[in-house]
Amino acid sequence: MALALGIEGSANKVGVGIVREDGTILSNPRHTYITPPGQGFLPKETAIHHQEHIVSLVQQALKEAGVSPVDISCIAYTKGPGMGGPLVTCAVVARMLALLWKVPIIGVNHCVGHIEMGRIVTGAKDPVVLYVSGGNTQVIAYSERRYRIFGETIDIAVGNCLDRFARVLNLSNDPSPGYNIEQLAKGGSRLIEMPYAVKGMDVSFSGLLSFIEGAAAELLAKGEATPADLCFSLQETVFAMLVEITERAMAHCNAPDVLIVGGVGCNMRLQEMMGVMVSERGGSLYSTDDRYCIDNGAMIAWPGLLAFKQGQATRLQDTTCTQRFRTDEVEVTWRD
Repeated sequence: MALALGIEGSANKVGVGIVREDGTILSNPRHTYITPPGQGFLPKETAIHHQEHIVSLVQQALKEAGVSPVDISCIAYTKGPGMGGPLVTCAVVARMLALLWKVPIIGVNHCVGHIEMGRIVTGAKDPVVLYVSGGNTQVIAYSERRYRIFGETIDIAVGNCLDRFARVLNLSNDPSPGYNIEQLAKGGSRLIEMPYAVKGMDVSFSGLLSFIEGAAAELLAKGEATPADLCFSLQETVFAMLVEITERAMAHCNAPDVLIVGGVGCNMRLQEMMGVMVSERGGSLYSTDDRYCIDNGAMIAWPGLLAFKQGQATRLQDTTCTQRFRTDEVEVTWRD
């Protein structure tokens, strides 16, 4: 039975996963680059972090899976989208392993990786997909061998919006700023009105972020809001926007089910709000926990293996990285 080893490192997490062709995840270790509170992560430092950990992660993945290099059928790596330096670091290691082990190499779209990971873990057949992460926000549905983008952010991603506001409050980046906003929001009780920018099927978060960044200090100083109130209000507003455009795509596609993928997809409040809307439409909501919705190697190994089983491989000279690699650029040959 074919096995794929996948390498993911498009942002601050580097992971290596090994997946069997029946969809069984044999191993999936990862390591996160965590910066001090109030700081983001830069490409150069993130790439250095990945360089320091990736080889040991490959060894750990093999050990946990109970396999050796001779058992690996193909190597999959994240071609994009993502940060240039971290992407290149992982591509170099993938090329090295493919040459050493004499196996094909396959470049995988990061967004497609999230979708296929969500489908195999949850069993969702043909849902509308809400893909929400630090770098991407898209509403997607499959049609004619492409994952079509029905709506997306026109400026910053929802995860980036949350992360940047976490810096304003000087929240910890461990395990992630978005997670710490979610926990703090549970103690909020006052809903502060914020800009709500839905433009057809698209959303905009930059104006909302500018508003709350500017208003936070004044509201806190006057005692008119607590940090918990601000986090609560931010979550309620941005998630309502996402639920709205997702429902619009469901109506357009006549699809009853929704699959949430990406790092922000772990947020239980987002799942709760989406679940209410989906249940009212008579459908099912599919989501995963942080093992699979946060960037990981298995989500790259699995679509790489699907492509490999269709006879696909990437020529060595084409194993480059594309920072702006659109979801709908990929021909999805493994679906009808």
